[in-house]
Formats: sequence, structure tokens, C-alpha cells
Amino acid sequence: MAKVIAINISEKKGTIKKPVSKGLFIENHGLEGDAHAGPGHRQISLLGQESIEKMKSKGLEGLCTGKFAENLTTEGIILYEIPVGTKIEIGETIQEVTQIGKECHGGCEIKRLTGECVMPKEGIFTKVLKTGIIRPGDEIKII
Repeated sequence: MAKVIAINISEKKGTIKKPVSKGLFIENHGLEGDAHAGPGHRQISLLGQESIEKMKSKGLEGLCTGKFAENLTTEGIILYEIPVGTKIEIGETIQEVTQIGKECHGGCEIKRLTGECVMPKEGIFTKVLKTGIIRPGDEIKII
């Protein structure tokens, strides 16, 4: 089963996201209280725990949920294989995949330490189509 293992939030851009017990995901806005929320096509960022494990296997210590600035850390689904335009149900929300990967910003700590980062190839972005709460353990279903 594909599921959410962490909801991560940061109040300021450029800071590591911290896990929270639940999040309110608002239609056409993103995660309430997150510095990156707002209109546009990159409202929510998702990264699989499997991708984080890949970076850990390269010798990086201290990696945990939120270190890649992802709002949702997932498990049991290969996110970057979900086509753009696909709708997914996560918790009470419905979201649409809008982008696969992204360019790391100039100060990406992970890229600086290892020479690479998984977000450019394996992270995905969605926009919120239906408002709702997401909690760790909530199932992820492709609609």
C-alpha cells in the first residue's frame, strides 16, 4: 500500500521543513502555514522514502523526512513514474501531478555535500484540487 509517512512544513523559505502531526491542504493554495504555499502549479512537493534511502546509501548521515524540503514524504509508490496530469487521492484531498523533478537551487546542501540530489529526478509537485486533512499513515491512491 502506498502511504504518507510524514507531513513537513517550514514557516520560512530556505529552512528545513519540520514534521507535523497533520496538515490542512487547501484547494489551489497548498499546505496551510507552509512558506511555499500559494497559487501556481507547484503547491505541494512529494518525495519517496525510497529516494531518501538512495541518498543515505551514498554515505550521507542525518537524512530524514523534510531535509529535501518535501511537504509529503511517501512510501510504497514510485512517484516519478506517475504521469503529469494524473489525479491522486491522499487522505481527504485530491491532488493533480503537475511536475516531475525540479532544478536544485544554488545553495542546495545535499548537492553540495554529495554532488547530486534526488529532487531533480525523483521529487514531484502537485496542485490541490480538493481541500482536506492529511495525516501520516494516510493511503495514496491513483484515481
